[in-house]
Amino acid sequence: MTQSLNIKDSKTSLPIKSPILEIKDLKKSFGKNHVLNGFNLELFEGENVVIMGRSGSGKSVMIKCLVGLLEPDSGSIKVMGKDISTLNPFDLNALRTDIGFLFQGSALYDSMTVRENLEFPLRRHKRKFGQGTNTTDLVIEVLESVGLVDAIDLMPAELSGGMQRRVALARTLILKPKIILYDEPTSGLDPITAKEIIELMRRVQHQYKTSSLIITHDVDCARVVSERIILLIDGINYLEGNFERLKHSKDEKVKAFFK
Repeated sequence: MTQSLNIKDSKTSLPIKSPILEIKDLKKSFGKNHVLNGFNLELFEGENVVIMGRSGSGKSVMIKCLVGLLEPDSGSIKVMGKDISTLNPFDLNALRTDIGFLFQGSALYDSMTVRENLEFPLRRHKRKFGQGTNTTDLVIEVLESVGLVDAIDLMPAELSGGMQRRVALARTLILKPKIILYDEPTSGLDPITAKEIIELMRRVQHQYKTSSLIITHDVDCARVVSERIILLIDGINYLEGNFERLKHSKDEKVKAFFK
């Protein structure tokens, strides 16, 4: 849970909150290809932040650094106040249970039913809920939250693309994460289904009180779900602000995202 610092704002006398996720001066290169050149980000409790960038701009590299799959060349990443570079494998794995990840392609196991897909992360992380946890109750709870209880015993091949994305979100929610990373949540979906997923993301935020980091090229998704948008250009957070501020920017690099 985000903690408040013992610092008062001189004008409002309100406590200043620490970010639940903080990335400072993150740099990562592959040979002469400098992908991240000092990227910075703060995500606060209950906030939805969208990251937009062209293909190859470093979004996926940043996410991999965030979850410990890539080691940055320099910079720091703190999740709930913990610097992930200082964590041992056991503590890093425990921290990952507080970070949900919705993959672009849903990434369901084709040979498992919906129920089995949702139970799989529970078996991998038994310590989080303890012995004797009723997995069926947890499965039904998250399926209700995405409106797919009736699909509990179906196979992924029996589901539409939108339904698969909903099940994947339910699987993300089942570990009760504090942060959800969305990788192109509306990619490959028709406009109507994409709109349903966008609305579902907002409902999930309110129901589960999650903080979300959303990578998307979908301008409508960014408009609806974001409190704040960060444009990742030239390996840095080139510009950030709310949708209206960025949409009306006169900067040609920024205008290219909103044409």
